[in-house]
Amino acid sequence: MVAMKEVLPKAGPFFVASFRLIPAGLLLVAFANSKGKPLPSGLTAWLSIALFALVDAACFQGFLAQGLQRTSAGLGSVIIDSQPLTVAVLASFLFNESIGLVGAAGLVLGVVGLLLLEVPALSLDDSNFSLWGSGEWWMLLAAQSMAVGTVMVRWVSKYSDPIMATGWHMIIGGLPLLGISILNHDPVFSGSFQELSASDLLALFYTSIFGSAISYGVFFYSATKGSLTKLSSLTFLTPMFASIFGFLYFGETFSPLQLVGAIVTIVAIYMVNFRGKPS
Repeated sequence: MVAMKEVLPKAGPFFVASFRLIPAGLLLVAFANSKGKPLPSGLTAWLSIALFALVDAACFQGFLAQGLQRTSAGLGSVIIDSQPLTVAVLASFLFNESIGLVGAAGLVLGVVGLLLLEVPALSLDDSNFSLWGSGEWWMLLAAQSMAVGTVMVRWVSKYSDPIMATGWHMIIGGLPLLGISILNHDPVFSGSFQELSASDLLALFYTSIFGSAISYGVFFYSATKGSLTKLSSLTFLTPMFASIFGFLYFGETFSPLQLVGAIVTIVAIYMVNFRGKPS
């Protein structure tokens, strides 16, 4: 989050989103190929990867880049990593993963936390409500895209190796974002590429290699094993680190109400992941 936010104004949101996906996807495909993993084969395999790419790559990264322009890295990370709440609901319906009474209460509390996070930042102009001007709204859309993508990977992995599928979904999902970046005349295509510093280039490669290739590969491979709810709930650590580094690098802070919302959301995620002692 912090690395992306720093380079967004200089390179453009859709370029950063596409650069985070395409090189990382190529790295994952090369890695899977080196391990002898087969390429996706058949219409069903490629169709599942294409849908996975649309939801989890193009929509998630596009919404994320738009949201980061309008909100802080720390606050955006908290909203993004509320996605375990959605994953818990979907996994319960689709895979019969039980969350129990405490988990259900956590889902309700999570909604409250999200409202506390979003309401203070909603854009009001002469009583005209501007939902699409709210960075928090874009982040919420990104979170839902990521949640659906997390659940989709089990379906995708029925027809393709999960690492190979993850790599290809990043490549396919990144291409329309690159096209939008060119049509949108993102700064990097308007003569500002040479103005990118070594620090900016390092941030771009960091988001692609560590923020996508490694993290996506490990996350979606793990999503094919065990509980989706437990796995996705581990991402509650992300906003803590994003908030710390956002404060250190950008001096970002939450408003008091948003701070309460962030704490409530994290507590809710703990509750969703709660497992009582067996009797």
